[in-house]
Amino acid sequence: MRKSIQGLLIAVVSVALASTSCTEKAQIITTEEIQNLPVTQILMRDTTLHREYVADIQAIQNVELRARVPGFLERIYVDEGQEVKKGQLLFKINDEEYKAELAKAKANMQNTIAEAKAVELEVDRLRVLVDKNVISKTELDVAQARLEAVNARIAEARSAETNATMRVSYTSIRAPFDGIIDRIPLKTGSLIEHGTLLTTASDISNVFAYFYVSESEYLQYMKMRGNAEANSNEVHLILADGSPYPHMGKIETMEGEFKASTGSIAFRARFPNPEKILKHRATGRISLSSTIENAVIVPQKSVFEIQDKNYVFLVDSLNQVKMKNFVPKTRFSHYYIVESGLKPGDRIVFEGIQNLQEGMQIEPQHVGLDSIIAMTRQEAEVL
Repeated sequence: MRKSIQGLLIAVVSVALASTSCTEKAQIITTEEIQNLPVTQILMRDTTLHREYVADIQAIQNVELRARVPGFLERIYVDEGQEVKKGQLLFKINDEEYKAELAKAKANMQNTIAEAKAVELEVDRLRVLVDKNVISKTELDVAQARLEAVNARIAEARSAETNATMRVSYTSIRAPFDGIIDRIPLKTGSLIEHGTLLTTASDISNVFAYFYVSESEYLQYMKMRGNAEANSNEVHLILADGSPYPHMGKIETMEGEFKASTGSIAFRARFPNPEKILKHRATGRISLSSTIENAVIVPQKSVFEIQDKNYVFLVDSLNQVKMKNFVPKTRFSHYYIVESGLKPGDRIVFEGIQNLQEGMQIEPQHVGLDSIIAMTRQEAEVL
């Protein structure tokens, strides 16, 4: 009997210890599940977007200089990369043959003029005889026809002389405008054919920057352009090494239609280039700024995607999280601008969303949006 009571006591104590152990384990699990996570409140504020676009930089004038007459390249007066002035002599093609043609054309012209004078005197003489009824009018008509034929030959000779003069002038290739000379592929003594490329001249006192924007961004730009207070035409240029170009540019025009393949349209901005830093066919990035009033901003760290849809974890009054889908209007830097689905005042988990599940309870640690923006800027500077 005594042994039975002792056994019963041992069983009761074991069950009590087991129960206590399970309770402590449940408390530990519950404590571990409640995470301390940063939570921020969605705000509405005016936001300036800085979008960047790949830019193709071109000189305002870029002209190929080609030979208009064949011959031997007699002399080169400039070097590659040299700045030239409008009308400056660049190349000389041997012109002896063309000068001979010009002399022949001038001699033919003088000979034809002399012949015309002789025929004109003959016409005047015959006209007097006709008036005196010495000869018939038919002879006068024949002489006048000869005079008209000679005058036509004078016009032909004059045209030949003009053409010969032009061919002589074509042997001297001059700069069409102030600019910079590109590579010169030929050397002195080279045989040149009609149309041979001698070099390229570029006027880079100003440059054009062409860049493509999407249709939605184009519509936003046009709306902003209608605001007289917004200086929407001004753009910045970022050079290939990442440094900012010191001069501001202005959007001048755009193409008349969208590209069917990409759905984008080309803009053209003009930049001054007094230091001649920018060259034809250089590259860079256009930075275009636009202001969105009363934008609802969500940090990128708070967003995750499921089947091409964007979600955040909302935090309710009981500090429980639930997934919430939203539609982004655009994305910039480390943020989304919300089109619909979220509103100012909503609390969302800022970061640490990887291990969260629907309905979990958290211990929120409030982080202000201004603090997040400042932190993001510091991270960008470090990068």
